[in-house]
Amino acid sequence: MSSTTTKEYAVISTDHGDIKIEFWPEVAPKTVANFKKLANEGFYDGTAFHRVIKGFMIQGGCPNTKEGAKGIPGTGDPGYKVKAEFNDRSHTRGVISMARAASPDSAGCQFFICHGDAKFLDRQYTAFGKVAAGDDVLEKIATSPVTFGNGGEKSTPTTRLGVKSVKIVAE
Repeated sequence: MSSTTTKEYAVISTDHGDIKIEFWPEVAPKTVANFKKLANEGFYDGTAFHRVIKGFMIQGGCPNTKEGAKGIPGTGDPGYKVKAEFNDRSHTRGVISMARAASPDSAGCQFFICHGDAKFLDRQYTAFGKVAAGDDVLEKIATSPVTFGNGGEKSTPTTRLGVKSVKIVAE
């Protein structure tokens, strides 16, 4: 047995470049396992970041953002929910966390990456990793032009912010 441990990362390939995510399985094991499962199944391939709030976060992972999908972006799920794993990791720039509806246990596939500090989300959303590389890509996406969406919030990108693929890689 080798003395070096292999770490797994997610590489989110976007229209603006790659974002490499380091996982925190020690604080959110089921959430990390679910994200990796969906990535390995190609679930995220062809989706888009559908909600962008500069200084706060970028949100993606909704199957309703795929080309030709029916349904409102931001309302899709994988057909099941994941129990929340609130932890002591703070929502600071670069942290990836699960998006959810009002119920704490309503997350499934949608995620957000903090563009700024959002500590008011601590222990209310499941933080499960952080950006290890690609902060410049986070910046490009987070500062993309937005307009008003269905909910009246100015957070809908004016151009598609596509996710080509999410791949799990080992190092």
